[in-house]
This record gives sequence, C-alpha cells and structure tokens, in this order.
Amino acid sequence: MKLLMQLAIVFLICLLGEIIAAILPFPFPASVISMILVFLVLFSGVLKVAHISTPAEFMLGNMAFFFIGPAVSIFDNLQYLEGKLGIILLICFITTILTFIITAYTVSMAVRLEDKWRKRGQKHA
Repeated sequence: MKLLMQLAIVFLICLLGEIIAAILPFPFPASVISMILVFLVLFSGVLKVAHISTPAEFMLGNMAFFFIGPAVSIFDNLQYLEGKLGIILLICFITTILTFIITAYTVSMAVRLEDKWRKRGQKHA
C-alpha cells in the first residue's frame, strides 16, 4: 500500500505538470514543470523525500529504459540528421563541458551556503 501511495503522489505531480503545460500560452515541457513542482514541494516541506523515495529509486535505477523511446525516434528520423553529424557532436561536446562547469559552480556555491548557514546556526546556539 505504501508503494501505491508513493506512486500516486509521483503521478499526481506529473499530471499537474501536464495540466500546467497545457494551460501555458507557450510551449514548455511538462516533465520540466513536474520536476520544478517536485523541487518546490520538497523545498517547502509539504512533501518529504520518504514520501516518494521508492518510486524515485526505481526510476533512477532503471533510467536507461526511459531513453529507449527517444533513441528509437532518432533512428526513425535519421534522414533529417544526415550531413549534420559534425555540428551535433560539437553541440554535444560544448553542452557537456558547460554542464560540468555549471554543476561544479553550483555545488561549490551550495557548499559555501551550507557552511554559512551552519556557522550562523552555531552563533545562535
């Protein structure tokens, strides 16, 4: 029953993301909206990690499964990518490097903020 409730929470958030994406006057991926919603409910404390941990661990453990659809779609539309392999690889390389750099700065900033909050909490104790 616990797993069923956790799945229901995850699917409800996904449904809300789909509804919001349908209402928006511009195209925006529902999956991104759903991730933002998960962040907001976790950050606000309305939802605890324990409430969605089992389905989240399952999805992370089987993430490769979720890439089968897009991979098949790419192979179905390979004719549109002919002659553009070089630019696609360049874009992949640049975005990978940018992702590494942004992630490093984000983690570094989060560690500094955590240290600052920890020091502030020790002063008040």
